[in-house]
Amino acid sequence: MRRRVKITGIGPVTPAGIGRENFFRGINESISRVRRVTRLEEKGEFIAAEVPDFKLADWVQVDGSTKRLPRQTQFALAGAALALADAGLTREELAGMNPVILNGSSVMDIHLVNKSITDVMAKGPRHANLAVVYEAPPINMAARIADWIDVPARVIAIQTACCAGLDAIGHGAEMIATGQAEIAICAGTEAPVFYHPMLELGITKLSPQNANEPEKMCRPFDLWRSTGVIGEGAAVLVLEAETSPRRAYAWVSGYAYANDTSEMSGGGMIDSMRMALANARQNPAAVDYINAWGPGHEHIDRIEAQCLRDVFGPRVCEIATSSLKGAIGNPLGAAAAIQAASVALSFRTGVVPPTVNWETPDPDCPLNLSNRARHIQPHVALINSHGLSGNNASMVMELA
Repeated sequence: MRRRVKITGIGPVTPAGIGRENFFRGINESISRVRRVTRLEEKGEFIAAEVPDFKLADWVQVDGSTKRLPRQTQFALAGAALALADAGLTREELAGMNPVILNGSSVMDIHLVNKSITDVMAKGPRHANLAVVYEAPPINMAARIADWIDVPARVIAIQTACCAGLDAIGHGAEMIATGQAEIAICAGTEAPVFYHPMLELGITKLSPQNANEPEKMCRPFDLWRSTGVIGEGAAVLVLEAETSPRRAYAWVSGYAYANDTSEMSGGGMIDSMRMALANARQNPAAVDYINAWGPGHEHIDRIEAQCLRDVFGPRVCEIATSSLKGAIGNPLGAAAAIQAASVALSFRTGVVPPTVNWETPDPDCPLNLSNRARHIQPHVALINSHGLSGNNASMVMELA
């Protein structure tokens, strides 16, 4: 017998704010956090949405030095501490709960890898950095959370490009629903704002190649959009079964993933949406809020809008829709986990965030968008994510 799954804790670490209240306040301001990356100015013009003034010690205490911990691992630890505190759970209480920790990310710590390569080329092989083996792999983020909570836990790393954070939540929800775990700590975390891969992302036109008007560069679904902008950050959610005594933000009622085919670009997103709705036992007519992927890319936004119309028909023009990317950029594997945190808070507050920088409607993207926060109480929400390999993931959440 399947159990219902609820979200009981939220730990966001984002350019719009750290912690539940700061994040939701920030995400509902019509402000873009995209800026010039000043520490890379000697190497070229780069823009991104960075988490400002982040210090791990401000959010969590860990044993030993944190200086060598990759930035994305620090985000994961801070998010886990915030999410558990938000749920009202202590590390001691987790001891008998058979926890599973799932982390989703798109890339390993490329900065650490490149630093080791640079050191070896300049000084010789004896200067290779062992942390490349022990700290850079994505599994290390989940393992570090397990070390910090200091209780027996299973750890899983999911590396499905930009869908990774939502996939982590979806797989965690399945483990709760089927009784494989009593609690799941699900993270999406990413820190890609380094010379590599920012250089390559610019060359492939997935990030701007100039730094002109950075705050206006990411324009989801806007007629004058061009390409997406990279971000960084994390979101950690605590999932529990319906029998938990802790209050729910929302129910995770449906999840699915699917790949595009060469015959139909976007077909995988249509499939993932339809399967997620079927798993939730919901009709498309029940959905009253869509948290779209919408990276601000000329083609990807149009394809998603077409897929939404295919699933929801003409009614898609009536369903309140948002994209967070204009505010916080695209933090790759962390993006959809941050979207999930935002949706859960929209259920709690009755406010859906704006699509920052959306100003001129695009006839190819006939969605119900606003560049201001809206007081709308969602009851059934759909979340979309899309990855470079053509993979897609969708999730349905319901009001608790």
